[in-house]
Amino acid sequence: MAREILSTEQKALAVNLDPRRYGSFAEIGAGQEVVRWFFRVGGAAGTIAKSMSAYDMSVSDAIYGPCRRYVCRERLEAMLDHEYQLNIERLREVRGDTTGFFAFADTVSARNFHGTNECHGWMGIRFQAHPRDEESQIVIHVRMLDQENAAQQEALGIVGVNLIYGAFFLNHEPDLLVESLLDNLSTRRIEIDMIEFSGIAFRHVDNRVMSLRLVQLGLSKAAMFSAAGVVLQPSEALYKKAILVERGSFRPTTHVNLDMLRAAKEKFVHEEDVDEEGVVALAEITMRNLRANAPGGDIDLRDFLARVDCLAACGMTVLISDYFEYYRLAAYLSRYTKKKIGITMGVGSLAELFDERYYTELEGGILESFGRLFKNNLKLYIYPLLNRSTGELTTVETLKVADDIRPLYQYLVGKGCIEQLDNYTPKYLNTFSREVLQQIQAGDAGWKEHVPAEVAEVIQRRYLFGHPRQIVAASMSGGTPAVTSGSASPA
Repeated sequence: MAREILSTEQKALAVNLDPRRYGSFAEIGAGQEVVRWFFRVGGAAGTIAKSMSAYDMSVSDAIYGPCRRYVCRERLEAMLDHEYQLNIERLREVRGDTTGFFAFADTVSARNFHGTNECHGWMGIRFQAHPRDEESQIVIHVRMLDQENAAQQEALGIVGVNLIYGAFFLNHEPDLLVESLLDNLSTRRIEIDMIEFSGIAFRHVDNRVMSLRLVQLGLSKAAMFSAAGVVLQPSEALYKKAILVERGSFRPTTHVNLDMLRAAKEKFVHEEDVDEEGVVALAEITMRNLRANAPGGDIDLRDFLARVDCLAACGMTVLISDYFEYYRLAAYLSRYTKKKIGITMGVGSLAELFDERYYTELEGGILESFGRLFKNNLKLYIYPLLNRSTGELTTVETLKVADDIRPLYQYLVGKGCIEQLDNYTPKYLNTFSREVLQQIQAGDAGWKEHVPAEVAEVIQRRYLFGHPRQIVAASMSGGTPAVTSGSASPA
């Protein structure tokens, strides 16, 4: 049954009429657009302890402490810390037995007079799910896509109401909470590219899955998280950084995956304007790849977590994206940096890149695609492919492309936009991830030779990718336990 979508007025009124909710609103940068809804619908006296906007930077610093930037997570956290603690200190003894306190905050850069700024903001709520409960928190980052300031303010207010309503009434169903954030809006107006749940109400929530949900539901085209599972906001994680990306299925992560990234990075750091210490390396998994291995196109969360757990074991930062076309990925990354962007791939992927069938939706076809791809200071690093029957390598030099495309191919190679990796590890060329996956599922111990030790350890310990599980069961006669093997689903 379809979820009922309440209007923004209905949500604000439901919060106002809930006697358990009482707290403060602090909003900087786009007017008090969120709290305005609660004043407008009536009953606000039962919900709002305080509403304020420390718009002046000096005033903001005096209240919340100095900050490097005013529209950043650091400022948002300072606002939530300060306002939530004030509520607890001032109101706990008076009404703490019957009230779940909260603090809502946002710090936003809406469209300026000249229209020259990045329109985005941080928004969060810290709250008690029940009176006297430990605190819980939700933080999101939004990009405002409307062209007019007034429309951006309106959209921001609606998102804020959705967030507050979700925190109070949907905290036990985080999937529905995420889905509800764009109620009464559309992705043409607002993009939510980061969400993080924390605290006691969300102790069982995996923020990596929530990041996936953002992309899956279309709230964002991409989401990032670190090896530790910490959600990253792209504009902060990638700001002014050189970026190196490897796209793959990582099912599982093999020696080839790591060798490809290592070899590419060795070349990449010698490029102009690339500082080795400032390189961000990303393992990218596309939504198309995740859906390809799921019946009916539904994403198998166990399979997804198995992949990212293996990448985490290797210390990799993960990017989940809905950018199947490389030129769209390049445009996304160039939104956050003017530094060099590198993409490393196998020669098989390079062959697909020069297949004109992939560009029928573009008016300019393959020429338009490559124009978009390479305009953003981007370079491709290509890993060779071994033909085990003949022992021959397919490389940039030997790859066969269509005759009418070959001049374009040769031009890009000659210009240095496409570079063959000659610093690969030859013994890894015999590794193919599909075969490794089949070995894991068949219980063939030979798969361990093809993956890093830390990946092998996590696969065996958690029985990932269908790794056979040893089951100890007591015999019917009550004698020596019998050891049997069974297949475990990815966990």
